[in-house]
Amino acid sequence: MVNGIAGRDVELATIPIGTGMDFVRTYGIPTAFDDAVQVARDGRPRTIDAGLVRFRTWGGDDAERWFANVGSVGMSGAVAQRANGMSKALGGKATFFYALTRVFLEWENTEVTVRLDDSERRGRMHDVIVANGVWHGGGMMLAPGAQPDDGLFDVVLIGDVGKLDFLTTAPKIYKGKHVQHPKVEVLRSARVDVDATEHLPIEVEGEQVGTTPAAFEIVPGALRVRVPIPS
Repeated sequence: MVNGIAGRDVELATIPIGTGMDFVRTYGIPTAFDDAVQVARDGRPRTIDAGLVRFRTWGGDDAERWFANVGSVGMSGAVAQRANGMSKALGGKATFFYALTRVFLEWENTEVTVRLDDSERRGRMHDVIVANGVWHGGGMMLAPGAQPDDGLFDVVLIGDVGKLDFLTTAPKIYKGKHVQHPKVEVLRSARVDVDATEHLPIEVEGEQVGTTPAAFEIVPGALRVRVPIPS
């Protein structure tokens, strides 16, 4: 969505037409077409950060991608791939949750190394969520404390969780309560480097784009988004 405009002197006006509608939730942008057009036309600009991730394509080439909301390494990439290949007749929330459940049952956790500004984490992990926004995957509150203009990512590390963890915790994702699980850790950092003992998929804004190793960097104030004027 933001490739080509991040860091430029332009404003982003969003007309929500995607499956998840996650980006617009953060900014209160309406999902109804006419209302969204009114915000695009008459709204006020809000300056926010953007993320830049460098990674490998599946063909082995170096690549990079900007994002405004969320990127991830691990199972989320496989979930995005499955969800994007499914019918959306049931809506975004049901589609993403079904894809999440199916992929979880097949997924094997991997040894992952995550390097942040002033710390490092190693171990078997399920997912590494690098968030500039709160919501992802059709209304999942993956990073409940994320602020899109604080110059930092919220990094949600989902550790060596199993099927029982999933059954008891998955419904809590929609209220952000999953971060209370003992195998989940939330950190903040402007730089996040992720590598693993095997190639893991990278997801950016709901699209699987490549594989590890990945380097995420926050770029403060790189975007201006049209948002509703407070009433």
